Amino acid sequence: KPIPPASMAKLMTMEVVFNAIKSKRITLDDTFVVSENAWRTGGAPSGTSTMFAKLKSAVRVEDLIQGVTVQAANDGCIVLAEGMAGSEANFAAQMTERARELGLSKSTFVNSTGLPADGQQTTVRELTMLALHIWRDYPEFFHYYGQPDFTWNKISQRNRNPLLAMGIDADGFVAGASESAGFGIVGTVSHNGIRVIAALSGLASDRERSEEARKLLDWGSRSFQKTEIFAKDEVVGEAEVFGGAKSGVALKAKGPVDIFLPITNRDKLTARIVYDGPVAAPVEEGQPVGELRVWIGDTLSQRTPLFAAEAVKVGTLPQRALDAAKELAVGWLRQKHL
Repeated sequence: KPIPPASMAKLMTMEVVFNAIKSKRITLDDTFVVSENAWRTGGAPSGTSTMFAKLKSAVRVEDLIQGVTVQAANDGCIVLAEGMAGSEANFAAQMTERARELGLSKSTFVNSTGLPADGQQTTVRELTMLALHIWRDYPEFFHYYGQPDFTWNKISQRNRNPLLAMGIDADGFVAGASESAGFGIVGTVSHNGIRVIAALSGLASDRERSEEARKLLDWGSRSFQKTEIFAKDEVVGEAEVFGGAKSGVALKAKGPVDIFLPITNRDKLTARIVYDGPVAAPVEEGQPVGELRVWIGDTLSQRTPLFAAEAVKVGTLPQRALDAAKELAVGWLRQKHL
């Protein structure tokens, strides 16, 4: 169900920033200036979570990232938003657009901070999906979330994620609270090779939030077992090819494919290769094609991107004509069961 994200919206803020760095649109050493708006809305005068960035000072992107991930700094969010998109409103639109690209259909953002705003919403499920994406796709940036403290403007602050101080080996992500949303958190731990991510919202107090998150993460760590189902470079399956020299292309993941099996109810596990096809030739080796989806019962628990394991050239004219006839006559199945 939709919830106000509070500071947990900062996960999406950081995803947009991390994506921009990975795409080389900005760098960690770029600097952005602290505007009057950023200072008043999210800085020292605001009375909210802040890194105490000085008005009109130039701050490195990496320092702003640490301010946001460690201190939940609202001024850091706004400085990044204005520096990257010209205004916070423009940046929030980019956040929503990026959410759609990631399949987060129920998440809409109005600002970069998560401060209360009409129309700003997400779900705990989509927060969990977003956190998993950040951990999986941005390993070079994930460590910021586990940083115990950060000092800026001669003011040192501890990480605002209460799980980090509980001795449960938590190393992310973010806590949030507001009058309308209650207390919420997106937390993660890694035990025995299993990464567990949990999101909660609507708790009555900081203490209840921490304790319920600890229980949920502990349950997740004890209830699943990591199992490798495909080794690195092993073919996972095949996708049909339209107009190619071959009728299909082998698919593989970027690395080993691990799934997390429930210790009980393993008979409810199903998996499927899903792609939009048939894939039009030519197909380049390494081209993204689809994904492997794993369900536990009716719940989609895992999605692993799949890529072409080989190149497929355009076929001869007779081959292409035959493919076209097949497509017009009956169409092709878009999903292949394992």
